Amino acid sequence: MLSINPGEVSTGKLHQYMLGAVGPRPIAFASTVDKDGRPNLSPFSYFNVFSTNPPILIFSPARRGRDKTVKHTHTNAKATKEVVINIVNYNIVQQMSLSSTDYDEGVNEFEKSGLSMLESELVKPFRVAESPVQFECRVNDVVELGSEGGAGNLVICEVLRMHIKEDVLDAEGLIDQHKIDQVARMGANWYSRANLGMFEVPKPLSKLGIGVDQIPQEIRNSEVLTGNDLGKLGNVEALPSKEEIDLYLKENPKLAAAVAKGNVKGIHTQAQILIEENKTEEAWKILLAK
Repeated sequence: MLSINPGEVSTGKLHQYMLGAVGPRPIAFASTVDKDGRPNLSPFSYFNVFSTNPPILIFSPARRGRDKTVKHTHTNAKATKEVVINIVNYNIVQQMSLSSTDYDEGVNEFEKSGLSMLESELVKPFRVAESPVQFECRVNDVVELGSEGGAGNLVICEVLRMHIKEDVLDAEGLIDQHKIDQVARMGANWYSRANLGMFEVPKPLSKLGIGVDQIPQEIRNSEVLTGNDLGKLGNVEALPSKEEIDLYLKENPKLAAAVAKGNVKGIHTQAQILIEENKTEEAWKILLAK
């Protein structure tokens, strides 16, 4: 048996061991605003429910390992004492992943991920309209566990109001565990879909993805492409050039013929197939072909 003394391995290695062992972990998709009212949205898998009376949720935005700095969510929660925790289901998992990209302060991750801002009733942070369950919370306390990279910061949240989409309820008005279709975090790139099993979501680029807000409107309004498809499309560093698109079509005459017909639905269907095969750059080439 491998035995590990936490003080004798790097923080990064210990992180991998702990997250590989403790899972699946629910995801707190936390919405905050900064002191100037600018929205922020980010997911955290150090999260769970800890009390019903009072109703308490706790999540932890840990310090960055590379430079020991705190996350924008941590700063905002301390400053405003408010947060909305949104539950993640499979339909938004790719957009949720894209929002975890380390965008600059003040960048609106709702826009980057293509998710909709829904006004809350009791707090200033917005809810994620696509989320099946949303908790409006007051931050009772923030417990900082250390000053080194990887140190957690426990954001203790009291639920003021809970919103549940009716389409995830059963005949008795309770949450149907199949309909809600939750996802949870595991080690490395792995997630767990509660009613089907494990699947992989590659981590967002170390460099910034363009974001869903930079996808042309006619693609964003597609009748075929899902929010998860858009999330993958938004997680590229740059769009292909005209020369790259022309070369790809030359090498794939069947796709070129489909593009030439101008059948938008057919093109988007072909792009979706490529996206599902993790060929996102190829999907972009047919979506942008003229």
